[in-house]
Amino acid sequence: MAAQQIPGIDPTAAPSGDGCAECLAGGGWWFHLRRCAACGNIGCCDSSPAQHATRHAKAAGHPFLTSFEPGESWYWNVETEEYYEGPDLAPPTAHPASQPTPGPEGSVPADWEQQLH
Repeated sequence: MAAQQIPGIDPTAAPSGDGCAECLAGGGWWFHLRRCAACGNIGCCDSSPAQHATRHAKAAGHPFLTSFEPGESWYWNVETEEYYEGPDLAPPTAHPASQPTPGPEGSVPADWEQQLH
């Protein structure tokens, strides 16, 4: 199957922003960011306190997440729990390099490492 024909991956879907919208709206923070490969929703990773990316993927029926971290390019299927190779997605493919990890700047607690899953 050609990469652009993988059901659940839309290479044209632009990312929803530079950070996890749900964390930003609720005053939360994230460790790493993930991008929904179907719709571009940016959410926080499963190590983050809120785990918004996987929640979105399961609730929306969008099986593939990819990293939204600089230098990472992999796909994770939340249904099969397997890594996949897939097509390049619409830019940007990562949050700005100036954005700290964890983030967002000013919202990360001093004991953030103890709060990871």
